[in-house]
Amino acid sequence: MFKKSLKQPIVWALILIMLLVTGCGAAKKEQLMNASADTSKKKNELILAIGYEPEEGLDPTTGWGRYGSPLFQSTILKRDKELKIVNDLATGYEVSQDGLTWTVHLRDDVKFSDGHPLTAEDVVYTYETAAKSGSVLDVTVMKSVEALDDYTVKFTLNHPQSTFVSILVSTGIVPKHAHGADYSKNPIGSGPFKLVQWDVGQQMIVEANSEYYGPKSAFKKLTFLFLQEDAAYAAAKAGEVDMAFVLPNVAKQQIPGMHLVIANSVDNRGILFPFVKAGEKTKDGIPIGNDVTADIAIRKAINIAIDRKKLVDGIFEGFGTPAYSVADGMPWYNPETVVQDGDLKQAKQILSDAGWEDVNGDGIREKGSLKAQFTLIYQADDASRQSLAIAVSDMIRPLGIHVKVEGKSWDDIAKMMHSNAVLFGWGSYDPLEMYNLYSSKTAGLGWYNTSFYSNPVVDEYMEKALQATSEEEALGYWKKAQWDGTTGFSAKGDAPWAWLVNRQHLYLVRDGLEIGQPKIQPHGHGWPITDNIVEWHWKN
Repeated sequence: MFKKSLKQPIVWALILIMLLVTGCGAAKKEQLMNASADTSKKKNELILAIGYEPEEGLDPTTGWGRYGSPLFQSTILKRDKELKIVNDLATGYEVSQDGLTWTVHLRDDVKFSDGHPLTAEDVVYTYETAAKSGSVLDVTVMKSVEALDDYTVKFTLNHPQSTFVSILVSTGIVPKHAHGADYSKNPIGSGPFKLVQWDVGQQMIVEANSEYYGPKSAFKKLTFLFLQEDAAYAAAKAGEVDMAFVLPNVAKQQIPGMHLVIANSVDNRGILFPFVKAGEKTKDGIPIGNDVTADIAIRKAINIAIDRKKLVDGIFEGFGTPAYSVADGMPWYNPETVVQDGDLKQAKQILSDAGWEDVNGDGIREKGSLKAQFTLIYQADDASRQSLAIAVSDMIRPLGIHVKVEGKSWDDIAKMMHSNAVLFGWGSYDPLEMYNLYSSKTAGLGWYNTSFYSNPVVDEYMEKALQATSEEEALGYWKKAQWDGTTGFSAKGDAPWAWLVNRQHLYLVRDGLEIGQPKIQPHGHGWPITDNIVEWHWKN
């Protein structure tokens, strides 16, 4: 139950101890740290500072949990450590030959945290409510959903879509009987934990759900502190938390009693280039296209000239991996799309062969009356994106390409992103993300294909991937859309993007706390590190 009146001293204790640690001598500081470490290391409780406060609430019908485990709710299916689809609430499912009907069979032993049984009616209610919400959770492919009996659900789709399986993986089920207007702050679910208290702006306290049907957690209570990364690091140094999400600039610093856990991710950053020439406008009058980036030689030369390993080492202290797609390492990723980068000589040759030359000696190549220069915009309040933009500009300057970098608000970016290069971040557990970014049908649609990229061969591959009746069948088509040996949306093909880096997610963890090896994580929203939280335990 959500109780605003119930107060906990954890945040104020944290502030007090941080002040004491700052003012003490070395011996006193060590004494305080050891004492607080002993206090926080209760066998059945954890204090975590692993992410931001979920300001949009904890309601799966409006998007909570789509970037990882919803924690308080269960999903029909889930992905295991190898990212394979396995059952959660389901005991199995079938897809009709035409791909339009998905029949799901549910467990009959599941209860919500208030003791009410979870049945097919709750699944129907969840998906119908999500469809009406108009939120970031996109279930528009669903034509209808109905309960065939208490534990059988039939989904009917408007058209075949193999990625509907990802919706079954990411959408937590809410109770029909207890889904009121305040649900996002007072969730009732069938997940491993239940909410006890939420002090807005400070902390969230949860307890183990005694009704949970899955493996029981070793911890009865979890406290999530809502701290920025620098404050989380200070809390770790003070011994006040058992886990803290930290930035690369402090991750290598040793903290007594804690160790670093590194989680690989598809939390990527990349540059999207306007794909078409200038001249058109959107229905709202926003300019479309850029004559420089519309030239494939410009895009390919940049992709090859960028040294992605240097970006990882120089900006993220080595805590990342070079990115060559939006889905590196995922089951639908095509490893043949990797290009040999950091090759200025080859990049210069590509430009020269395409007719780009510096004819007046000003250091910028020209092609006819067109100069090789454009603007790259990034989110102004994101220091890492700023650093990436500046570094890329410096890397490709020797090519004779001049890039002006500008930090903008998201509102400004929305007005500029069709005619200027943009440094974006993506990365999810759903191959539909590739469709959204590269399909001609999504050109100019929201934040997706803002470059107006189009390739009929790529479109055909992706449509076949969506029409497949199993994920296994779809994988081959997703990979061909990236590169089929002749064309594709990767850097080896049309190169509408220059993907740069995949950030690694970094956590300082109390010694003795075993959390296993986290699976590859999505874009940094939600708390994906808690995906396997029922497996966490103290060693010995």
